[in-house]
Amino acid sequence: MKRCAFAVLACLLFASISFAQQSAADAPASKEDIQKYLDAMHSRDRMISMMDLMTKQMHRIVREQTQKQPNLPADFEAHMDKMMDDMFKDLPVDELIEAMIPAYQKYMTRGEVDALIAFYSTPDGQKFLKDLPAIQAESMQSATGIMQKMMAKMQDRLQSEMAQVQKGSDGNSKPQPQSTPN
Repeated sequence: MKRCAFAVLACLLFASISFAQQSAADAPASKEDIQKYLDAMHSRDRMISMMDLMTKQMHRIVREQTQKQPNLPADFEAHMDKMMDDMFKDLPVDELIEAMIPAYQKYMTRGEVDALIAFYSTPDGQKFLKDLPAIQAESMQSATGIMQKMMAKMQDRLQSEMAQVQKGSDGNSKPQPQSTPN
């Protein structure tokens, strides 16, 4: 009887340990868990790298736009480049990362975070992180033309809609009574 009770007690003990481990993995990720994940992803460095890519892309767009506008001052492109550089230079990267943490916590469990940290700690994960800036740069380059076309269409449509509204309001507006001098 004592052996049977001991066996039942041992099974309950192992089951509770297993349940505790399972529920810990299913628990929402803590702020510290997410910080470890973001560190494993080299998020700070990646964000700075992404800002550099965006800055270069913006410089290219400004250069293209200034070439289309010959009536701009000669130093306009340099002025715009400096303005963008200053904006991105002062970007509060650490504050941005801190602000992102609650979103990660909302959608990720401790187990998911641990699995991702484990992956990004492997040679394959490190290679992916190393190649990611080049992948992102090429992706941005590929998407730029599409985004420019989409933005041009949106701008044309906005102008068309505004013209329609103006045309409609001009025809429907009642003349305002003019005050007569006394």
